[in-house]
Amino acid sequence: MPIPPDMHGDTLPGAPPSMSLRRRLITGGLSALLIATGVVLAYLWGEQTGVRALRQTMAHRLDVYAVGLHSELTRYDYLPGILSLNKDVIALLQSPDDTVMLDRVNRYLHTVNQKAGSSDIYVMNMEGLTLAASNWNAANSFVGKNFSYRPYFTDAVKGLPGRFYGIGTVSQAPGYYFSYGIYRDNRMAGVAALKVDLDKLDDAWLRADERVVVVDENGIVFLTSVPDWKFKALAPLSASTQARLALTRQYHLAGEPGPIGLNEVRVLADDASIVRGGPADPLYLAQSRPIPGTGWKLIVLSDMGPIRARARISAISVAFALAFLGISALYIRQRRRAIAQNVAAKEALQRAHDELERKVALRTGDLSNANLHLQTEIAERKRAEVVLKAAMEELVQAGKMAALGQMSAGVTHELNQPLAALRTLSDNAIVLLQRGQTIEVEANLELISDLITRMGKITGQLKKFARKSPAELRPTSVSTVIADAVFLMGQRFREAHADLDTSDVPSDMHAYCDANRLEQVFVNLLGNALDSMAQSDPRVVTVSAREDGPVVRIAVRDRGAGIAPEHLPRLFEPFFTTKEQGAGLGLGLAISAGIVREFGGTLKARNHPDGGAEFVIQLRSATIEESADA
Repeated sequence: MPIPPDMHGDTLPGAPPSMSLRRRLITGGLSALLIATGVVLAYLWGEQTGVRALRQTMAHRLDVYAVGLHSELTRYDYLPGILSLNKDVIALLQSPDDTVMLDRVNRYLHTVNQKAGSSDIYVMNMEGLTLAASNWNAANSFVGKNFSYRPYFTDAVKGLPGRFYGIGTVSQAPGYYFSYGIYRDNRMAGVAALKVDLDKLDDAWLRADERVVVVDENGIVFLTSVPDWKFKALAPLSASTQARLALTRQYHLAGEPGPIGLNEVRVLADDASIVRGGPADPLYLAQSRPIPGTGWKLIVLSDMGPIRARARISAISVAFALAFLGISALYIRQRRRAIAQNVAAKEALQRAHDELERKVALRTGDLSNANLHLQTEIAERKRAEVVLKAAMEELVQAGKMAALGQMSAGVTHELNQPLAALRTLSDNAIVLLQRGQTIEVEANLELISDLITRMGKITGQLKKFARKSPAELRPTSVSTVIADAVFLMGQRFREAHADLDTSDVPSDMHAYCDANRLEQVFVNLLGNALDSMAQSDPRVVTVSAREDGPVVRIAVRDRGAGIAPEHLPRLFEPFFTTKEQGAGLGLGLAISAGIVREFGGTLKARNHPDGGAEFVIQLRSATIEESADA
């Protein structure tokens, strides 16, 4: 940008002050005009670029919407024509009073309608009277109704395929109608019609960012993602159009179609324009496509707010750039005026530079120290996490050992019975063998083998429960884990004369967890339930499970006295227990809650409305996750 003479400090000798002021005003005015022009041009360029990009993007979306709508319309084209090939339909048109034939055709139409997924299928004679329909047994049956005033009937009578969208005068529901003539010996005998529901397209379009509209040949909106626009006109209707709509009763329930109120602001092309509803409403880019074979038009309206925002950003950027150029020019002028002070300015700048370098070096040292300290804290945190995880593993194992200790008496009883039986059977086998009774010896040996298998199952289950291993999360059968825990707790239940109900646990439910550790949780909960019912009658523990969307909820409920309200907030704290001294350390529920948290789930407690305490485990459903991965 050329610099005026006065900006160089080269004012003409002898020039009066008024001339110098005039030059400054002219220069300032030209600069302001240049900035304003640049801002306007930048805004227009940004808007045009945005509109061009949006048109290209929305052209593809428009094609997708158009193809989807056209596909939905053409998928039923074949059905009315198929009816004309049915001999019973032709026979009914020849003999409409044949009640047997009427019933057969009604049922045939009902079957075809169900298989096709359409709304209704019906057959009319040449006067428009409906003889048979798929909804013959419904309260709003079409049978006996005359539809000769409908355009789809008049088109079919003329030998043309009928196509019509409107609100049903009987069903009161909007739909799209297909119709074809039914011929016998090359002469039209009647008309077959089919009605389909297109409102599901509205539901799909509601999720779109843009506004989607389909208008008929009269400019009336009948499919749209904006519910308030439905059955309204893009522009006021003429008197002849309103009369024709009243005659065909196309939108008879919607009343007189009023205008939406969209006004065209600027035309971009034959199929694109910029519109808005009112002065305070946003601008929309409207693009349209005709739907082949219908006379309809598909219109997509995209909000131009983001485009105008980007255009404003472009204009602001240009304004800042031009302002920067102006400031730069002023800076050059000031530097030329301050040429005499250049040395002092350089020295001051050098001092400032040195000070800045010193501050930068100091700040860099602080940042390095802070970074080193942060790395040290991270290393310490990682070590603490390793120690905590190891402690948790040991605590879980200790919990298992404690549970095994509580079950030791029951396990000893379970093993002593078969051991005593083994001794008796082996002694008997020796005596029988001495007597030569080999058959009885063989029977004793079979019983001994069964007892050994039973003892092996008990010790194997104990070994599996006591195994020390890291948690491995995988899809796990909930019913299998509960069954294993019940097996371990079986003797305690028999000794306590308590019943266990697991009938509400589905066999096909899977959760994302570690089976061995989940079994430990159930052993703790079942043991606590038995302890809480020591003074109760009846003694029943109920285990139920249900799948609720992405989670599995497992509930363990007892019939004891419940949990005191003041104990509920502290129930899962380590070393908190309501049992007598020596009866427990108060770690069972804390360990169980930690195990469930490790699975990514929760363990909660409450008092059941019908009495007793209830513990609810919530885990991720393995079935949902596997479906999502597939």
